[in-house]
Parts: sequence; C-alpha cells; structure tokens
Amino acid sequence: MRVFLTVVGLVLGLNSSAMAAEITDFRLDNGMEIVVIEDHRASVVVHMVWYRVGSADEPPGKSGIAHFLEHLLFKGTDDMEAGEFSATVSRNGGNDNAFTSYDYTAYFQRVAADRLELMMQMEADRMRDLEMTEADVQTERQVILEERSQRTDSDPGALFREQTSAALYLNHPYAVPIIGWRHEAQALTREDAFSFYRRHYAPNNAILVVAGDVDPRNVLELAEKHYGPLEPTAGLEPRQRPQEPPQLAERRLVFEDPRVGQPYVIRNYLAPERDPGDQAAAARLEMLANVLGGNGATSVLGRKLQFDSQVAVYASAFYSGLSVDDGSFGLIIAPTPDVSLQQAEAALDQAVAEFLQEGIGEAQFERIKMQLRAARIYAEDNVQTLARRYGAALASGLTLEDIEAWPELLQAVTIDEVMQAARDVFDRRRAVTGFASAPSQEG
Repeated sequence: MRVFLTVVGLVLGLNSSAMAAEITDFRLDNGMEIVVIEDHRASVVVHMVWYRVGSADEPPGKSGIAHFLEHLLFKGTDDMEAGEFSATVSRNGGNDNAFTSYDYTAYFQRVAADRLELMMQMEADRMRDLEMTEADVQTERQVILEERSQRTDSDPGALFREQTSAALYLNHPYAVPIIGWRHEAQALTREDAFSFYRRHYAPNNAILVVAGDVDPRNVLELAEKHYGPLEPTAGLEPRQRPQEPPQLAERRLVFEDPRVGQPYVIRNYLAPERDPGDQAAAARLEMLANVLGGNGATSVLGRKLQFDSQVAVYASAFYSGLSVDDGSFGLIIAPTPDVSLQQAEAALDQAVAEFLQEGIGEAQFERIKMQLRAARIYAEDNVQTLARRYGAALASGLTLEDIEAWPELLQAVTIDEVMQAARDVFDRRRAVTGFASAPSQEG
C-alpha cells in the first residue's frame, strides 16, 4: 500500500483553510491496480474501472471494435439481464456511463457511498462474464453506425478532424478514428467482440479508481471480495504498436463541405507525449499552448490576430499530450469574413514568427502560471474530475508519482524552455495544415 498526500489549498495564498486529498494505492494478487481518493465532504462515491486498451490497440481491419465492445458491455452477463446494470444504478439513485479513447476504455458510476459494494459486484460480473446474443450484436452494431452518422458524418468539423488525424500519423493507429471507419465497423461480428473482450478485459489490464466518501481499507476489502477472484489474462504482453517513421514532408489538406459555416485553418504538429518519469518536454509544450492560445484576450495569438490586426474571430493553440505515444500540438485561426484562408494562414505564420522573435514577458508568464494553479485547485472540488484525472493518466502509462509531480513541473518551466520547445515543435515537415470551408469560400 502506498499513500500520497496532495495539498490543494493555500497554493494561491488564499485566506482559506488547506484541504488535502489523500491518495491510496493497492494492487490485488491478480494484478488489478486500485487507487482510492478520499473526499469526505459529501456521502457520494465515484467508482471507475479503466482498461488499458483503446482503439489504437485494435487488430488491423477491425476499427471500432473497442467502442463497439463498450456498448456491448451494457448487455447481459451470466447474472444480469441486458440493460439490468444501468437500471440498477438508476434505481439506486445513481448514474453511469462509459467512454472509449485511443488508449483506454472506462466505465463509471456515481452513487451514494453506501452503494459502493453493489457497483463493484456488478462491474466485476461484467469484467469476465459478459454474454451477448447475435441479436444483441446486430442491434448495437446498428447503434454505433447511427452514432457515427450523427456525430461524425453529419458534422463537417468531425469529418475534417478525422481526415487531418489520418494525415498526421503515417503509420501509427492514432490515424484511425475511435468510432471506426464505417466500412470496417459495419462488418464487426460477435466473434470479433468476444475475442477482443477475452484478451483485454481482465483484472491485470484494469485500474479501479474509487473517489469520494470512502475508507481505503474498506475499499480494499470490497475489491478483494469482488474483483480478487477474477482470473487474469495469461501472457498479456505490454502494448506493441506500430510507431512513426521520420516525417520528412508537410501534408496539406483542402476540405470543402457546404455545411461549414465558419471557414478556418488548422495546423497540427506531431509532438512528444507525457512519458513515465520524463514529463519535462510535455510540461514545456503545455505552457507553450497556454501562452499562445489560453485566454483569447491575453494570449499571444488572440492578442495579435483577434485584437491588433483584427484578421480573426478566433485564434488559439492546443496541446494533446496525455497519450501512450506521440501526441500533437495545434494552431487554429478562424478569419473574419473579408479575410481569405490563405491570408489567415499567412497572418498566423507571421504571428508565430513574431512570437519567436519577441519571446514571452515575465509578467505574462507568471500570470499564466497563476491561472494554472487556480484551475488546478478549482478542479479538485469535483470527485468525478479527480477520479478521471487519475484514471486517464494511469491508463495512459503514467504512475502516481508522475501525476503528483505534474503541477510542480508546470510551475518549474522557464521562459527559455518554452521558447526552445516552440522552436523544436514548429517543424513543418512534421505537420498537417488543413483548410476547411464551404465550396463557395476561397481556399
């Protein structure tokens, strides 16, 4: 057992009493990791199971199987009828859901603290004893295809993001959409789902995160009772994924769709992720994203493009670094109606070039660090946010020590380090630049 004490108060010099979230870590004999986050302010608990498997771990030609299986887990088990899981959570005054990412799949319930054992009993049941009929598979396959129609095919922005991701990664499965390519998702079978389930849904591939009004020893006792008897998957190896070759040429996309209301230019650069024990590069990129694209009124891009030159209605930067493999750093500009996409891209490039020449003001940098400290503290007020922060990081390969170290790493970043990170990441050979507009728009 390991105990971490995270101080989340008085960081800003506020006149409030300090709060502390105590984090306790266990591991069952079958390999399941358990993280307990104590918060006794309300008699509520969040119970989350995270599997270290996502869409980037799917077999070739089976895109969408991770998300498809997420849906199927709400069908029956040897002890529960189809739909009984969520109905039981609701009947006990709680709510539940699930989500799939490139690197993990997670299932969660938020209930009264005295209902925790019931959640564990049901979640442990479906970890190893899922049952699905051919009719279940046909029904849910149609559901995910309709979901793709509604959330992707009917949304030009989602289609454009799908195309840019496919261009950014030359070899890595992050190029494949989480929901799957339609022609592959519609061919998924019951056998595909069971094969994926039996291999990856196992205690030695799972993390249990329990946050709220709980006692760690009681959580461990309940986990040993319900999850402890589950058999691990034998021979489960660490993730083996194709990696990116050297990227030597910028890729450019022109996406036209009559449903695009606001044209925009976006550029995504391949960027390093947060690595276990080595998050320094990621911390610098996180600070760079906040400097360039944090608050629209005070960020570098917002000030230069929205207020000074007034060529944009929106301009920002973003960094996606919580991932197992290389993430991305992005720039975006949505021009005013009298500015073409070519002019917008030129203005964006000029703003970045000026930034590399001018650097960052000390006062601006300290203000951003203060904002990050404040945002961190406010986020601690929600146990579900806490559970999700820890679960996502652990399921992406980070450790508790990495998670605890992250805020201080951000605060320790220097201006010189941020500027060097900018010079390193802004390599057009490792980037995709995309224009999105309606056909009648220039560009």
